[in-house]
Amino acid sequence: MTRRMISDILVGRPLFTAGKETTVRAASRVMAEKKIGALLIVEGKRIVGIFTERDALNKVLAAGLDAEKTTLAQVMVCDPQTIRADKPLAYALYMMAEGGFRHVPVVADDGEPLGMLSARDALGQDIVEVERELKHLEALEGSIGY
Repeated sequence: MTRRMISDILVGRPLFTAGKETTVRAASRVMAEKKIGALLIVEGKRIVGIFTERDALNKVLAAGLDAEKTTLAQVMVCDPQTIRADKPLAYALYMMAEGGFRHVPVVADDGEPLGMLSARDALGQDIVEVERELKHLEALEGSIGY
């Protein structure tokens, strides 16, 4: 098994961020449009927090807060654990498992944000193969008339 490096996973992947005063509704719209599960909250070139789907569900919806009025500063996880891009993916997955979270921000040596890793990244090429196989099966079923 090859050692997948975090830096390789992030190649070509955009980084999505928001400010602390962004509303939960606006952040949720971005996450839905970009099909991402978390946003980094930044001030300048520093990560000050992270806002995830879990935060939206548990801290906003379940608590009955108004997504139009609630800011990310009120519900984000402050000062999240981070990882450097020169580490193997396995190291990040271990961090996530131990910490009970599914996203970890990736930073440069100076702390500047570079990207975000998700537990889903562990699936990598395997999920691409599954998707390809499913499309093939759907095409076969369509040609048979199911």
